[in-house]
Amino acid sequence: MIVRLPALAPGLRIGLYGGSFNPAHAGHRHVSRLALRRLALDRVWWLVSPGNPLKDRRHLPDAAARAAGARAVAADPRIAVTDFEAALGVRFTVETIAFLTDRYPQVRFVWIMGADSLASFHRWRGWREIAARMPFAVIDRPGYTLKAMASPAARALASSRLDEAAAPTLAERAPPAWLFLHGPRNGLSSTALRAGTFPPAS
Repeated sequence: MIVRLPALAPGLRIGLYGGSFNPAHAGHRHVSRLALRRLALDRVWWLVSPGNPLKDRRHLPDAAARAAGARAVAADPRIAVTDFEAALGVRFTVETIAFLTDRYPQVRFVWIMGADSLASFHRWRGWREIAARMPFAVIDRPGYTLKAMASPAARALASSRLDEAAAPTLAERAPPAWLFLHGPRNGLSSTALRAGTFPPAS
């Protein structure tokens, strides 16, 4: 099996931002640029997933088509778009993280998720293993700040939460380690774009 990854090298600080990207939009770019700046990352990879196991995938375009659309939206040389999970044949984030951390232990990976994902993180397969393998950053999203911080996963991992001021060092931290990043928020969502509805500005 040949799995082609974006360029990487020992010591690079790479943020992993997974999702369906159906479709990719400016909100994804906003989160990525915020993470690049606040976490002092060298790159962010958009991991275009074969499909979220927690969502209906019956009408989901194939990963290659979604990746092509994402590349048009990314518009930043520091953002690499990849659908390698489809080639790898994985369905769950924990499998992707195990693959990368086992094979590239000298790369400083950080998982990036929105506050909405933290709110449901306890439903992800192997979420405790994810937290044990890789530091992660949670990006605030409108309407999810309180839900995220009150979620079962946030409570279970409270002792490994870092102060937001530690953001530039997160990539160097041994997991479990995570933090919540506040800042300008973008309310765009792929669901709203598909439905032709948009949330109010915040």
